[in-house]
Amino acid sequence: MRPSSARLLHILVPVKRAVDYAVKIRVNPQQTGIDLNVKHSMNPFDEIAVEEAVRIRDRLKDKVKSIKVVTIGPTKSQETLRTALAMGADSAIHVEIPDSAPAPEPLGVAKAIQAVLARQKEKGEAVDIVILGKQAIDDDAGQTGQMLAGLMGWAQATFASKVDIDVEAKTANVTREIDGGLEELKCKFPLIVTTDLRLNEPRYASLPNIMKAKKKPIEKLSASDLGVDLTPRLETLKVEEPPKRVGGGKVESVDELIAKLAEAGITGVKA
Repeated sequence: MRPSSARLLHILVPVKRAVDYAVKIRVNPQQTGIDLNVKHSMNPFDEIAVEEAVRIRDRLKDKVKSIKVVTIGPTKSQETLRTALAMGADSAIHVEIPDSAPAPEPLGVAKAIQAVLARQKEKGEAVDIVILGKQAIDDDAGQTGQMLAGLMGWAQATFASKVDIDVEAKTANVTREIDGGLEELKCKFPLIVTTDLRLNEPRYASLPNIMKAKKKPIEKLSASDLGVDLTPRLETLKVEEPPKRVGGGKVESVDELIAKLAEAGITGVKA
């Protein structure tokens, strides 16, 4: 017997196109940011989020109605959405911004996702769970999930390393990573989950699934369609590489070490 439609879950997975993790980062000649003329791919933590959404559907069988991915980014971000669709997502939303526009900040992204959630609810496809990476590897802000939970007034479970869902009770038990070990939370839907590295290992998209992904729908929207202003609130004044490390040297005695430290301006060291 098919479960009641009221019990079918809708999952939303925000993803981000970022400089590939294997690329050596360089500052651009203008010192306004990093050189973006390099290989890009899906943010690794977001790959984990897509994988977890697909695994939840695999575990719950026909109790997941849809997995939708969303990204806010330039034209090329569509490649990232196609990757997520090839991994198993059903459909996508691309909130397109001009190629020359600065990357939106976490608060702007959270507001855009909030507007997408409101839009899905109006369409009768209210989202039960939002799963996203705990941070993006380009800005390392780690703020979007928490800001979204605050804007929505939803439960949140960050840095998740395990997610168990009870569809009938509309709750999730989430094990999360903390400094002292592990913490388990029981959360009610609707829920925001941010993924940690140990949650899963993302699958590679197979060639047949890559071909199928080309036929899956991607809805294009703009920030104005959502009524959201993505103008950054922060201004980057200058970006510089850290000073190159200078090799160390050997000393023959403690007295010589203290003398070297004094030369370097380090005082108060006694033998």
